[in-house]
Amino acid sequence: MKTPGSFFLAGPMGAGKSTIGRQLSKQLGLPFLDSDHEIEARTGVDIPFIFELEGEAGFRKRECVVIDDLTQLPGIVLATGGGAILDPANREHLSSRGKVIYLHASVNQQLKRTRMDRNRPLLQTENPRARLEELMATRDPLYREIANLVIDTDGMRVRDVVNKIVHILK
Repeated sequence: MKTPGSFFLAGPMGAGKSTIGRQLSKQLGLPFLDSDHEIEARTGVDIPFIFELEGEAGFRKRECVVIDDLTQLPGIVLATGGGAILDPANREHLSSRGKVIYLHASVNQQLKRTRMDRNRPLLQTENPRARLEELMATRDPLYREIANLVIDTDGMRVRDVVNKIVHILK
C-alpha cells in the first residue's frame, strides 16, 4: 500500500505508541522513529537521568527541538512522548506536518501497562493512579485537538490496532 506523508502517534504513557508505531511502520513501509529514543541518543543518557538533572522543564526543551527536527523528515512513523503535546509549538509541528493518530488508553489500562516500568519519571509517586488521572485531564483535550484519528487501545492487541489504523488509512 502506498501511503504518502508522515504519521505521528500521540497519547498517554502505556497507550502503545512505540510498540504500535514499530508495527505500523512495517505495514506502511516507512521508517520508525521514537522521539524519546532520539532524545536519549542525542544526550547519551536515559530520560530519568535528564529529569533528575534538568527537571521536566529541561526535558521538555530537548523534546521540543527533537519534535521539530523529526517532524520535518518525510514519510515516517513517529512515536512521541506522552507530554509532547503540552507545548504549543509541538502541537503545531505535529498537526501541520503529518497525520496525528491519538492512541487513547484508559487510566486503568495505563496502570496495567506501566506498573513495573521504572523508566517513567512522572510515575515515581506514591499514587500513580492519581497522577495518571491528573495527566489525562490535562492532556486528553490536547491530544484530541490535533488528532486526525482517535483509536481506543484498551484491551486490544497490537496487531489489531495496527490493522484498524491501516484499514482506516486506506
